[in-house]
Amino acid sequence: MMLDHLKETDHGTPRRESAQEVTLEIDGEMVTVTAGTSLMRAAVDAGIKIPKLCATDSLEPFGSCRLCLVEIEGRRGFPASCTTPAENGMKVHTQTPKLQQLRKGVMELYISDHPLDCLTCAASGDCELQEMASVTGLREVRYGQEGANHCQSLKDESNPYFSYDASKCIVCNRCVRACEETQGTFALTISGRGFAARVSAGQDQPFMESECVSCGACVNVCPTASLQEKTVIELGQSEHSAITTCAYCGVGCGFKAEMKGNTVVRMVPWKNGKANAGHACVKGRFAWGYARHKDRVTKPMIRKSIRHAWQEVSWDEAIAYAASEFRRIQAKDGKDAIGGITSSRCTNEEVYLVQKLVRAAFGNNNVDTCARVCHSPTGYGMGETFGTSAGTQTFKSVEQSDVVLVMGANPTAAHPVFASRLKKRLRAGAKLIVVDPREIELVSAPHIRAEHHLALKPGTNVAVLTALAHVVVTEGLVDESFVAARCDTKSFDEWRAFVARPENSPETFESVTGVPASEIRGAARLFALGPNSAIYYGLGVSEHAQGSTAVIGICNLAMACGMIGREGVGVNPLRGQNNVQGSCDMGSFPHDLPGYRHISNPEVREEFNAAWGVKLNPEPGLRIPNMFAAALDGTFKGLYCVGEDIVQSDPNTQHVVSALEKMECLVVQDIFLNETAKYAHVLLPGSSFLEKDGTFTNAERRISRVRKVMPPLSGVGDWEATMKLSNALGYPMAYTHPEQIMQEIAALTPSFRGVTYEKIDRLGSVQWPCNETTAEAGTSLMHIDKFVRGKGKFFNTQYVASEEKITRKYPLILTTGRILSQYNVGAQTRRTHNDQWHSEDKLEIHPHDAQERGIGQDDWVGISSRAGQTVLRAVVTERIQPGVVYTTFHFPESGANVITTDNSDWATNCPEYKVTAVQVTPVAQPSEWQKSYYRFNAEQLALAQAVLPLEPVLSDLER
Repeated sequence: MMLDHLKETDHGTPRRESAQEVTLEIDGEMVTVTAGTSLMRAAVDAGIKIPKLCATDSLEPFGSCRLCLVEIEGRRGFPASCTTPAENGMKVHTQTPKLQQLRKGVMELYISDHPLDCLTCAASGDCELQEMASVTGLREVRYGQEGANHCQSLKDESNPYFSYDASKCIVCNRCVRACEETQGTFALTISGRGFAARVSAGQDQPFMESECVSCGACVNVCPTASLQEKTVIELGQSEHSAITTCAYCGVGCGFKAEMKGNTVVRMVPWKNGKANAGHACVKGRFAWGYARHKDRVTKPMIRKSIRHAWQEVSWDEAIAYAASEFRRIQAKDGKDAIGGITSSRCTNEEVYLVQKLVRAAFGNNNVDTCARVCHSPTGYGMGETFGTSAGTQTFKSVEQSDVVLVMGANPTAAHPVFASRLKKRLRAGAKLIVVDPREIELVSAPHIRAEHHLALKPGTNVAVLTALAHVVVTEGLVDESFVAARCDTKSFDEWRAFVARPENSPETFESVTGVPASEIRGAARLFALGPNSAIYYGLGVSEHAQGSTAVIGICNLAMACGMIGREGVGVNPLRGQNNVQGSCDMGSFPHDLPGYRHISNPEVREEFNAAWGVKLNPEPGLRIPNMFAAALDGTFKGLYCVGEDIVQSDPNTQHVVSALEKMECLVVQDIFLNETAKYAHVLLPGSSFLEKDGTFTNAERRISRVRKVMPPLSGVGDWEATMKLSNALGYPMAYTHPEQIMQEIAALTPSFRGVTYEKIDRLGSVQWPCNETTAEAGTSLMHIDKFVRGKGKFFNTQYVASEEKITRKYPLILTTGRILSQYNVGAQTRRTHNDQWHSEDKLEIHPHDAQERGIGQDDWVGISSRAGQTVLRAVVTERIQPGVVYTTFHFPESGANVITTDNSDWATNCPEYKVTAVQVTPVAQPSEWQKSYYRFNAEQLALAQAVLPLEPVLSDLER
């Protein structure tokens, strides 16, 4: 097993971190390397290349291809250089006549068992087999090419993104090892022997029927065209490339976009990407085709009302119309009658401009972001306890963890590249605690077993956290020295007394949480004793009425156990979308300017006043729920919504729709005619991430470049559209490139003071805080010597039951989440081949609850709540506990948020998506809401038909 603390290399075995060094001679060159370094790596350090096929930098050494043989003076035989460690005094030869003969013979055997299509192969020019044949000087093959492999017509085309051609397989095992070591799925094996040996998915199944998750790790390491992207087969090899950042989840994977002209040939995970280290998932690796989908909005459109047909107009006409409507509304109803919503899918620069437009051109602070409906409790809770609202570690830090607590998150579905890194650490011996109502994959993934699965009842996070803290305090597990040195002792003493109360014990809370007290006690001891324990949490923590309290409870627990300020520990929110962190950093909240500086602070306001040439309003503006309420009251009438589908993503859909229908001017800027755009009066074409220049900030606070690889299909970038609107409103903006926007951000935001495009281009990425007080690349590890707020502060976490109560009418609790192949509201992934895995949202229900209601597998069921009704297909599974049902929200016709209520977090208004009391019954027809949705959808598509030829999408049930 590969040890911890390994440096990634370009060839052969990764080099071990060690103070001990050895010196040896390779081809007459004296080389000094760290002990444990392979001969192959030592040769690379000396500028000497050794032929290889089975070795690659991302995998453990294997030594099967027999190409990397070397001679060592005084030793018999020809050892493989990738598996032989360097030793003091060795004299190694990598190029001798005998080695040349052996390597040529090995290559001859490989080629003899290979098809005769090297010149027409899709991998021509990018094939390691061809390259090694050339390196070894192979020009002809003496053996007949009637090997069994050539006679096989075994091709697996089942996967929509890549092809498997068994005849081209050289059985190097790279793909099998990548599936095991890098991805951790263990979906591939080698079946057969001799000439019949080949890669097999699952139990000799097609790829699409196996456990394969289509991460592409196998394709990435294949040295031939046995595993090959279908886009490469269709388009051929690329001509040029650019490094960019994935626009899906908050992991922020780096990719190399390989291009032919303006056409993407493939997206290859970037080996130097700090967040992903050359790995990817099915979404980032393959699901980018939406950028060229026929549904893309490419022309601006306007209309008088949502019952009128769209009119295609020029950019200038659309912008002038939007500006005139906003001015009209403000003249009639006051400057506070309009506002804006930013998006976590947009770049930092684009988000910054939207909030600047609202504050400087609209003249108010009515700006909010979709990040508030998922992670605003993170900002509040971590800000109160630690002094900053962001993750404390890098993803790589988990490699130093001894215990990992995953709470309210499903990393394998929502953050799969981080999940692969986590699973690798767990296979190496780290212990796992899962706190989740469902049995997520991590509970029992291949070669992994959670020590404790705290299957709590939805809505009881705070009770579980307080019970864990009770054990830590009452069993003497507090890190007293850490608390004394690093924390506010007054608040700690109050907190210690609070959690020690008998009413906060695991035994008292057992009936509330549904978690056995023994499990709580075992998990608390395991976490506290570490020695390095880390917490990773997701929306299952923040999207609750007590979301902020739960985040505070997590921070309390980490501080009490001394699990802050070094590698392998920390509190790490897993951000759902690509730029959730950045959209918050950039001042998207109505009370915060960029850098989390409150709008009421006169000194901060004066700094922005001077830079922007305006006088900012000191009063916080409206949050999104307040905007809806004001719209229904008739006092909020205009909205600029950029890249956010609030109709599908916000709770209580019918309430949201009612608010939008009352608005006089809704301007939507997006790449598709999404659910919100169907209520718009102005539709401005948006840009995909492939058409953007700028930066994203991931969950590690890592700021990475997004590079434009093709021009915007509409001719105008998102930042340019915002600038045009601002200018039309009379507030001048004159940027010529997003780099200028970042320069302004850096000048006005202390934590970004040292951020420049030049630095990011040179270093690959930087992490905020990045300024004159930090290292050049910023800060990878937070709170090392002290917290940002000085002393860490504890807060009591009184458990308060959700107002959403189960009753005889609504006896079940609905909770929501995500699946691997789809993303957020599905606008992007639904327009890719990812639909072949999941084409609809379904309702998971426990067999006991299903039997009680006469529900069978795949039956249609009605789900009703206090807010509304919808209809989904049932999945009967023991992954969900009795009394709880679960669904996703990726498909608009599913209406998942029709049934969620508008209950929200006490501190931030973050919606309580995770707790909705429902009843589930068998049905035979769509809900009334779905019927009206289909009618309205068909009507809106008909109105757009002249300029957007879209097909209405009806479910099987509606048909």
